[in-house]
Amino acid sequence: MVTLILIRHGRSTANTAGVLAGWTPGVHLDERGSAQAAALPARIADVPLAAAVSSPLERCEQTLRPLLDARPGLELQTDERIGECHYGDWSGRKLKELADEPLMEVVQQHPSAAAFPGGESMRAMQARAVDAVRDWNARVAEAHGEDATYVMCSHGDIIKALVADALGMHLDLFQRIHVEPCSVTAIRYTRTRPFLLRLGDTGDFGSLAPRGNAGDGTAVVGGGAGAP
Repeated sequence: MVTLILIRHGRSTANTAGVLAGWTPGVHLDERGSAQAAALPARIADVPLAAAVSSPLERCEQTLRPLLDARPGLELQTDERIGECHYGDWSGRKLKELADEPLMEVVQQHPSAAAFPGGESMRAMQARAVDAVRDWNARVAEAHGEDATYVMCSHGDIIKALVADALGMHLDLFQRIHVEPCSVTAIRYTRTRPFLLRLGDTGDFGSLAPRGNAGDGTAVVGGGAGAP
């Protein structure tokens, strides 16, 4: 079918503050995130895009704005199904504080069984995102042909869940995947199977440099702030 370019939003004020934003309103890109978004059009300049779809949250729409400005004919469409996980009572809390919650071990080791208090389960998060991609694949293919490419801007946990689905991985393994802010992940969907073409590509390998806290095996819920 079509090729999907998944873009995680640029670094946000919540990322740098170490806060799990969820659907908290008023979370915007920070200075670095704005620079990441500004560089995005050049990174995919050679790729014709049939459509642009975004999470309705501000940080995603801000990330796509420079791309839309560079391509006046590309209209932004939003889809709540690719919005951030509904973290419920965890939203707005510090990640360091949440690390002590008993549920965090389930989120890390057995996410298919994790449901956030006052929010949604991680299984429901993945299911709605996969449904959204399947719907958009069909819409784009019908309107623009089987070889069309489109872009979708979403969030760390959503993109990781979509990659797990594309690879045929159980959701319990999705915490092994990492995507940096404003990274590009590309999946080509065919009639019989998806192919993962890029994963978390920023064009910057600074995030591979050793970091003192990088070896504890813990995944950052929500995706983290990326390379310092």
